[in-house]
Amino acid sequence: MTTKSWTRCLVPALILLALPLLGQAQVTISVNIAPPALPVYEQPPIPEDGYIWTPGYWAWSDDDQDYYWVPGTWVSAPQPGYLWTPGYWGWSGGVYLWNGGYWGPHVGFYGGVNYGYGYGGNGFEGGYWQGGHLYYNRSVTNVGTTNITNVYNKTVINNVTVNRVSYNGGSGGVQRQPTPAEQAAAHEQHLAAVPAQRQQEQAAHSNPALRASANHGNPPIAATSRPGQFSGAGVVAAKHGAGPAPQAHAAPEGHPAPAAHPAPVAHPAPENHVAAPPPHAPRPPAEARPQAPVQHAQPEARPEARPPEAREPQRTEAPHQTAAPPQRPRPEAHEGRPPAKEGAEDHEHHQP
Repeated sequence: MTTKSWTRCLVPALILLALPLLGQAQVTISVNIAPPALPVYEQPPIPEDGYIWTPGYWAWSDDDQDYYWVPGTWVSAPQPGYLWTPGYWGWSGGVYLWNGGYWGPHVGFYGGVNYGYGYGGNGFEGGYWQGGHLYYNRSVTNVGTTNITNVYNKTVINNVTVNRVSYNGGSGGVQRQPTPAEQAAAHEQHLAAVPAQRQQEQAAHSNPALRASANHGNPPIAATSRPGQFSGAGVVAAKHGAGPAPQAHAAPEGHPAPAAHPAPVAHPAPENHVAAPPPHAPRPPAEARPQAPVQHAQPEARPEARPPEAREPQRTEAPHQTAAPPQRPRPEAHEGRPPAKEGAEDHEHHQP
């Protein structure tokens, strides 16, 4: 927690200690709580020619003792040839100091914070002034359907790891110092934020939904097409407002997940496993395939090909054959009867 009296006493001394880093940037607020990470959002299209993108940032409210998000927006330059240097939070002496942004002929140091859309941490790649006209880089600027002919394409490559850290210094902040060119830009003639930018910040301060404690770092109004207009066309919400997915979010991430379920659901693999036994049973199929046709022919061939032992089970199935009277007279033949008499007895049995 901070108090206004504590801030008034310490800020002048901290400014003197941080002058080599801050240059002429105005320090207005100091807090002992780190600002949240920068939200991810889409840049709304430019409303008119001559407007410059001013990225969103986390501001501090002494009244609410909380950070609140000031949506990024398009602002008309105060005069031709001037560019916007965003404000940034810098850690020094155990507190986080806010260094206000400013307008000037060159973009100065803004903590190395990657605000996106041309503000990658060093300078501005979104456009440049020439002949009193601002030329826009379409690779990082959403021109949309606005009739702007002074455009160009230049690929912007970030040579540093892209992250969402919103402050400079400290244990978790961006570790970057100003370059000589940025230090020189800090000593040029500057203009403070224009009334449209102050209007944007005041409207954000009065909106409870933009407090960090309410949106948990995912503001419902992340960017606007025009300053002070927080509803209607041109208002963009943070991408992670649904909860990274990011991205559920996670809903979109969850969508590939269900897409992956049909893949396993279409388990042709288990069907292939059913077909796998034939490859696993190449030995049985050679034996089983001849058996299948042979088994159909074997019930007919069994009485012919098999010995009397095979016929005996058939006699056992028939109760009349189990009596087997012709086998019993054979012991009578053992009693001493001649074979001829056996034949005669057979005829006698056939005669009656």
